[in-house]
Amino acid sequence: MTDLGAQVSYLVLVDGTAVYAPDSGYLGVVEHVVADERQDIFHGVIVKLPRGQDPHRFAHRDQIAALHERGVVLSVPAGQLPELSADRPAEQVEEAGDPVRLGLRRAWEWLVRPR
Repeated sequence: MTDLGAQVSYLVLVDGTAVYAPDSGYLGVVEHVVADERQDIFHGVIVKLPRGQDPHRFAHRDQIAALHERGVVLSVPAGQLPELSADRPAEQVEEAGDPVRLGLRRAWEWLVRPR
């Protein structure tokens, strides 16, 4: 890993920031920060993988070791991040009371919303 800069809040984390996994180094880039800013709740980030791989993964806040100016460092191997696909039915990611599932649900809703 290169110099990632100072640690930052999710509020200033920008799309396109590199994401690193402990098992494989560079994983992809931040596609979107999933948060409820009104309630100051950080759910996680949608990670866009390089071409030729499944397009997106969701990293829940509990799977993130650190947020830096120029990089997000995960605390889990890349294989532990759930796939995130626009084709995935919403009911597959909904489970009341589970914060990981709630974050995954919000990430899925962002991914499939009209742009």
